[in-house]
Amino acid sequence: MSDTASPQSTNPDTAAGYRPTERTVPTRSRDRAAYDRELVHSILDEAYVCHLGFVRDGAPVVLPTLFGRVGERLYVHGSTGSRPLRETGRTDPGLPVCLTVTHVDGLVLARSAFHHSINYRSVVVHGIARTVTDPQERRTALDAIVDHVVPGRSADSRPADEKELAATAVIRLDLQEVSAKIRTGGPNDEARDLALPHWAGVVPLAHGYAAPLPSDDLDPAIGVPGYVTAL
Repeated sequence: MSDTASPQSTNPDTAAGYRPTERTVPTRSRDRAAYDRELVHSILDEAYVCHLGFVRDGAPVVLPTLFGRVGERLYVHGSTGSRPLRETGRTDPGLPVCLTVTHVDGLVLARSAFHHSINYRSVVVHGIARTVTDPQERRTALDAIVDHVVPGRSADSRPADEKELAATAVIRLDLQEVSAKIRTGGPNDEARDLALPHWAGVVPLAHGYAAPLPSDDLDPAIGVPGYVTAL
C-alpha cells in the first residue's frame, strides 16, 4: 500500500523520546535500554548498513542494506524485483518489519569466559514498511540514502533518470516503536575472580578512513571533493 505523506512528518511521542512498548523493552539488561530521540538518531546516522528483518513464506529473513533517515522516517531502496520491496506494495497496510543497526565500540575481556562481552550501541525499530510512490518523496528518499553514505554526494552526482527510477523501489519505515541499547565500561567480573592471573580490560575499536582511491577512468583534472576529504 502506498503512502504519500510528507517525509518530514513526526510522531508526537518523539518530542523528547520514544514511548517504550512491550517489543522495545528488553527482557535482560533493561538498564542499557534508552528511548531518547537524539540518541537514537545519532546511532542511526553513524551506521552505514542496517539489517531488515521480515517473514517470507512463514520463515524469517534478514537482509543487510543501505538506508537513509529524513526526520522521523527511514528509507530503504532496492530493485523493484526485490522480494521484500515487492511484498511491501502488495500487503495492506504494508509489510511488518524489524530494522536494526549496531556499532561495536570495544571488546570486553573478563577474567572469566562467562563475562566476556562487547561495548556497543544499537537501535531496533519495529513497524510497518510502506511503499513510497510520491515522485518527490522518492527523490528525497534516494538523495537521503546517497547522502547517508557521504554527506553532500547527492548534489555532486547525476540524479537517477526515469528508467533508473522505474527500476527502483523505495520503502519507508516510520520511527515510532524504537529503542536503543548501549553497553559501556569494563568487564563485570565476579569478586571471586579478581585475583585470577588473567588480563582483563577493554580493547577499543575505532572506525577510520584511508586515502581516497580515484577510479581508473577518472579525469586526472578532477580532484577529490571537499566532502570526501572531510571524512
